[in-house]
Amino acid sequence: MRHTISVLVENHFGVLSRVAGLFSGRGFNIESLTVAVTLDPTKSRMTIVTRGSDQIIEQIMKQLNKLIDVIKVVDLTNEEIVDRELVLIKMNAQPQNRAEILRICEIFRGKIVDVSQGTYTLEATGDEGKITAILEMLRPLGVKDVIRTGKIAMLRESSGGSGKT
Repeated sequence: MRHTISVLVENHFGVLSRVAGLFSGRGFNIESLTVAVTLDPTKSRMTIVTRGSDQIIEQIMKQLNKLIDVIKVVDLTNEEIVDRELVLIKMNAQPQNRAEILRICEIFRGKIVDVSQGTYTLEATGDEGKITAILEMLRPLGVKDVIRTGKIAMLRESSGGSGKT
């Protein structure tokens, strides 16, 4: 089963390496990993997407919690979350395909971020399904390159207004 894990860590040198090493040392693959500083510059948040049974993920979470710079670990898999991914798509923009590329970009609320002779670079954001859908629509028109950020995720605010952290 696919799991999305949020890890709040101290923003110190080597923390990312120790977290990644924990996964590789146990033979688990990280499908995507995003890391960025939080509102507090002394802390960073990692969003890790991986696969494994509930028991394996529970073991990973226990091991993550043992790392000295880890503050909090949450498995977001069964929680109500807001998640997004960013993709940059470099297109082979031949004259006969340009209008169709622009139309697809508009449908998916993407935008053209760079234009050169014969090439458009598009930017799109959304959940994994939306990113997959735009790529499937554009592929027949000449996708030259794709770069994806991986998932970022945040717990939804509860209806009571207090929310979870």
